[in-house]
Amino acid sequence: MTGPVLQTGRLTLRRPVPRDWDAFRDFMMSERAAEFGSHRNLGKAFRSFAAELGHWDIFGFGMFAVTRTGEDRAVALVGPWNPPDWPERELGWMVLDGAAEGQGIAREAAEGALRHIWSELKWDTVVSYIAQGNARSVALAERLGARLDPRAAAPDAPGKTVLVYRHPRPEALA
Repeated sequence: MTGPVLQTGRLTLRRPVPRDWDAFRDFMMSERAAEFGSHRNLGKAFRSFAAELGHWDIFGFGMFAVTRTGEDRAVALVGPWNPPDWPERELGWMVLDGAAEGQGIAREAAEGALRHIWSELKWDTVVSYIAQGNARSVALAERLGARLDPRAAAPDAPGKTVLVYRHPRPEALA
């Protein structure tokens, strides 16, 4: 099954495929993945990756594998995410390749994914769920124009406080 392919200035956003497992696994087995619940647990990492692939099959959309244009290795996963137990539809992101952090890749990919969410998926609202203390993700959400919504419900995350950042709908679509 195929999905849309999005292009930004430097990046290609495509549906994840099985060959992206290595990059995802390496991230999930690293210290950098502590906020994603699969930290150093191969079984949880595998099930999380299978959920990424299955989300597309079940719902027809999901997080995009982000590559540098002209390359094929996934450096991030960014995009729409809406498992059945989520209170709201989410724009999520994770930078898989530590060497890609701080280069604006997550922001560029998130901006492309937001355009897709508003124009193609036609969502009315979108949030990002961020673990309290994840300063880099809070900063990215705010750079994208999202604001903390303390009244919004967050997904269950035992032992964690999850913040909800609501993304503004573009004026042209309001």
